[in-house]
Amino acid sequence: MAQTPNKTAPTAVDPAAFIACIEPPARRAEGERLLTLFAEVTGLEPRLWGPSMVGYGRYHYRYESGREGESFLTGFSPRKAALSIYVLPGYQFPTMQGLLERLGPHTTGAACLYIKRLSAIDEGVLREIVAEGVARMRATHQTWDA
Repeated sequence: MAQTPNKTAPTAVDPAAFIACIEPPARRAEGERLLTLFAEVTGLEPRLWGPSMVGYGRYHYRYESGREGESFLTGFSPRKAALSIYVLPGYQFPTMQGLLERLGPHTTGAACLYIKRLSAIDEGVLREIVAEGVARMRATHQTWDA
């Protein structure tokens, strides 16, 4: 099967420089806080993936269809409407459900956690969620630190 390149790939753009340009200032400050939080939890350096996603680490995936590729292990995007937190492999696990119940106001997608304001959630629980996601991915996928 012919592979099509991922639409989202790592770039050479410095994630801190990307965050420094975010508007409004409150969202920029949240992005700066998340840069630190993810680095502390994962122990990994950030990379900008595509135009707006800050990713940490990498993993290899392969779908049943045969399509395969690489993506970031975990990360975030400081979008205008909400902070998008990317925790793979998602939130269907009982451990994750318990953490989400303690997090504070949020919504979820398949592997996305949407938070309107970082100050409205329990940052300690967010740290647990990120750590749990990374641990699960490392247990089930081929991963790299860069």
